Amino acid sequence: MTSTTLSGTNPSEHSSMASASDFGDPRAEFQALLSGCGIYDLSGRAKIAVTGGDRVRWLNGMVSNNVRDLAIGHGVYAFMLNAQGRIQADLYVFQRGDSLLVDTERGQREKVLQLFDRYIIADEVEIADISDQITALGLSGPESRNVLKGAGIAIPELAPLEACSPKCDCACDCLQCVLVRNDDSAGSSYEIWLAPDKLRTTWDALVAAGATAVGTDALELRRIGFGIPRYGVDIRERDLPQETGQARALSFTKGCYLGQEIVERIRSRGAVRRQFMAFAVEGTLPEPDAKILAEEKEVGDITSSAILPLPGGDRPVALGYLRREAAEKDLRTGTAKLKPASLPVA
Repeated sequence: MTSTTLSGTNPSEHSSMASASDFGDPRAEFQALLSGCGIYDLSGRAKIAVTGGDRVRWLNGMVSNNVRDLAIGHGVYAFMLNAQGRIQADLYVFQRGDSLLVDTERGQREKVLQLFDRYIIADEVEIADISDQITALGLSGPESRNVLKGAGIAIPELAPLEACSPKCDCACDCLQCVLVRNDDSAGSSYEIWLAPDKLRTTWDALVAAGATAVGTDALELRRIGFGIPRYGVDIRERDLPQETGQARALSFTKGCYLGQEIVERIRSRGAVRRQFMAFAVEGTLPEPDAKILAEEKEVGDITSSAILPLPGGDRPVALGYLRREAAEKDLRTGTAKLKPASLPVA
């Protein structure tokens, strides 16, 4: 286990922690995420508060999932689309009672804020960037619940994307924290939202309880291994929602929203021509943007790739898009052979 502490608590130091590539041993950090408990800084995420009397109706018309029927303390994953149904951003929305909280990658913050501002016309809606008021830590791995308990954080049974204010009896003194269960396929990831000045003590308490400090390299290996697409890498503005395979981002019963007509048209036709998927790689690991060929014809492209250091040996894998009719054909990219793989591949 790596025993690592955070030095300092100001926003710039949070950002440097969030971008730390590793804490000395990326392979061990990746193994902690698979079989133990890894802790990582999520201060690179943006938090946006949506308030006002029209907030639920308005945001429900802005995103692809059902915000209208969210119970307090619950969230959804969603896309923001343009009128042509193309994905402009991805985000999470949580119902916090007197407000809606939008969580997205900090790199998407300005774009999301601009889109929000563009579509507030005569609505009683106020938008506030509160990223400097709320930071977050992440925990992933099958031992995450035990680590939380060991740190004195009582964790109830939570549904995916359910948030609670846990009872804490720990040295971190995070009295105002919020605990969120993530919706990843493994079901063993959590976030702790807390004030920036509580980040260091909370990190130290969780490391002392058995968590392994994890950097962005290991997190990227886990993301690719679980087949989780990332906006700006695997999800681009040219992509349609159903092509990404992220059905969890869509509601077909909520009514009208921006881009809904295209999403519904695709659903009624039954399929899209290409699909996001994982590939086992035999040969040289392909780079992102590499073209996938079948019978010398271009049938897809690679978006992410990695060599996963698994207990049974290193495994090269890739994520990308493939035309549906090519799934049974011999595939290659460069000198490497590809074969569609089931998720998760880690």
